[in-house]
Amino acid sequence: MIPTDKGTILAIGEVMIELAPMGDGRYARAFAGDTFNTLWHMALLLQGRAHTGFVSRVGQDEYSQALMAEMAADGIGTSGVGRDPRRGMGLYLIERDGAERRFQYWRSASAARHLADDPAALRQAVDGAALVHLSGITLAILPATARRTLFDVLAQARARGTRVSFDPNIRPRLWRSPRIMHQTMGQMLTLTDIALPSFDDEARTWQDTTPDAVMARYSAAGVAETVLKDGAGPVQFCAGGQTGIVVTPPVSDLRDTTGAGDAFNAGYLAGRFSGLAPGQAVALGQAVAAAVLGRYGARADRAAVTALAGRLPVSPGRMGWTGG
Repeated sequence: MIPTDKGTILAIGEVMIELAPMGDGRYARAFAGDTFNTLWHMALLLQGRAHTGFVSRVGQDEYSQALMAEMAADGIGTSGVGRDPRRGMGLYLIERDGAERRFQYWRSASAARHLADDPAALRQAVDGAALVHLSGITLAILPATARRTLFDVLAQARARGTRVSFDPNIRPRLWRSPRIMHQTMGQMLTLTDIALPSFDDEARTWQDTTPDAVMARYSAAGVAETVLKDGAGPVQFCAGGQTGIVVTPPVSDLRDTTGAGDAFNAGYLAGRFSGLAPGQAVALGQAVAAAVLGRYGARADRAAVTALAGRLPVSPGRMGWTGG
């Protein structure tokens, strides 16, 4: 059972060992993963306004132990992270072409693929959360039976008042077939309260020709709050009856696009949790994304994110999305 004296925000997914190029054949080792990146930035932004915790599975090796210690030091709860005696963490390597990037993955033996093997443990980990965030990658790495377990747990949590945030983060190579990917994404939208898609992914996968087409499709699926990212383009939102478009400010020192969308999600969700209106939360998301774009790797400089915490209300009260 998670703490209930203040809101609890959880992310479900995979953390991997990240190797980011630093030049001259050197690489920096860090830990990253889309939902983990979002949660880490949220923990820094919220400054104790909420409990944060990660739900996953890692190994018992030295890298897994280092990750657990790092999360604990950053104030991220680890009670939902299972330990696997036979498997470890996946690894990915970033290859850059200017500020753009490509990835090489080694994750077939990742312990995170088994994060939903124990339905009772997963249910206990999620029980009582105010917000649960997951992604299309979370779904893609799980076997079909584990996805069904996860969907059941999310449905039960929503029935008790938990909000579910979903970034489709579509990676076709992770799916066994386009049919399974399309079907699973459709099922997930029936369990989604807050959707955080990216236009390029949606256009490529669903053949949406405009951002308006994406927004209409999510609305038709019954998603109450949708925020559509579009790289350096404007962000479009529909939330609590409010709609709008927020121009994305240019980034002067663009170094690496890795993790920018995850960082945006963190700023937006932290803003809405703290009571910001949708447009204000979008602006905070853009600022956190800019902090990531200005450095190498998937996570921003700690001091830069902490400085942005001052844009949140001191006493958040009820979550912003409950009141529009």
